[in-house]
Amino acid sequence: MVSTRNPLNIGASARAMANFGFARLRVVQPYDVAFREARSAVGAAPLLQTAELCESVADAVADSLLVVGTTSIGHRELQHPIRRLEYGSRLIRRALAQGPVSLLFGSEKFGLSNDDLSHCHWLMRVPTVDPELSMNLGQAVALCLYELARDPRAVQAKPEPLTVASAAETEQVTLLLMDALRRSGYVNPRTAASTEEKTRRLVRRMKLTAHDAPVLLGMLRQILWKIGQ
Repeated sequence: MVSTRNPLNIGASARAMANFGFARLRVVQPYDVAFREARSAVGAAPLLQTAELCESVADAVADSLLVVGTTSIGHRELQHPIRRLEYGSRLIRRALAQGPVSLLFGSEKFGLSNDDLSHCHWLMRVPTVDPELSMNLGQAVALCLYELARDPRAVQAKPEPLTVASAAETEQVTLLLMDALRRSGYVNPRTAASTEEKTRRLVRRMKLTAHDAPVLLGMLRQILWKIGQ
């Protein structure tokens, strides 16, 4: 984090790092050197206490194999390749397998300076509705770290299939429901057959699971017991 003006943003960033499993924070010339006491670092006080204070961006990224700057496009003429967050994060994950990667965030007011950007291999941006808009610094850090931490395979993962109730269980629900409807006076004797057919189709459209069917049967039995009192 470079020339951060508000220590609360450093604290919020440390909290995001703790949440998503990142442990090494380097702070370059912050405006407020009391950032280690930031109240926004909920659950991340140890990480904030061990944050490294650096004199320059060069010092902060010296051991990195890849340096990626973050920016909103705004009115600047950028001299670097710029990639959207979802694509850039994939490149960063690959690079992390080879060695350390630095992700740079600039000050809230000005972002990264041209000198800061000169240390970057390429830039990454959050795809806001308007390219000229910028995000709150702490939120931007959290969003970038989430994208880096999430497993892209999880998007493709299929939920475990649910066991569907058997035809016998579904018919039992239908019969108890019809009994409750008759006792409550809902069923017209002249249209009883049609009502039963509609009810049977309705229950099957519900696609009850093997877990839900006994619960519903218990409810219907309680209703029938109450009606019969």
